[in-house]
Amino acid sequence: MSERRERIIDASAQLFSGDVKVGDTVGELVVTPTEITLFRFSALTWNPHRIHFDTPYAATEGYPGPLVHAHLHGSYLARLVVEWAGPRSRLTRFRWQNRQFAIPGDELRVTGTVTAVNGRLVDCELAETNQRGETCAPGWATVELPECDA
Repeated sequence: MSERRERIIDASAQLFSGDVKVGDTVGELVVTPTEITLFRFSALTWNPHRIHFDTPYAATEGYPGPLVHAHLHGSYLARLVVEWAGPRSRLTRFRWQNRQFAIPGDELRVTGTVTAVNGRLVDCELAETNQRGETCAPGWATVELPECDA
């Protein structure tokens, strides 16, 4: 059985407006989805397509294993930016594209960079890459940071 590994920044930290500048990194999330991860995500999203949990079926479509769901790629990207910004922040815009498939056992590294700061609104460019350096899913997000309490 595959082992599940995840590394993330400190999700208990809170960023405030004025704490970030263009060029800052948006932490790092590393996940290694397993077949169980994909089965559970299929159940959670009511997605019955066998390509996400049935290895022999995925092979009939030419893939080396079950495919990580398109929306699971998006979930990893959103998770990074939301946990980076902190619990009092608000995700106001988010989009991503799926470019490369991933299968159980692939190490997916999610990173990001601040691309614009406009008052409390922070734009970020995100990327999910596999262990071969291929971009599986680029993404873009805007978060609204709270004002500093002090």
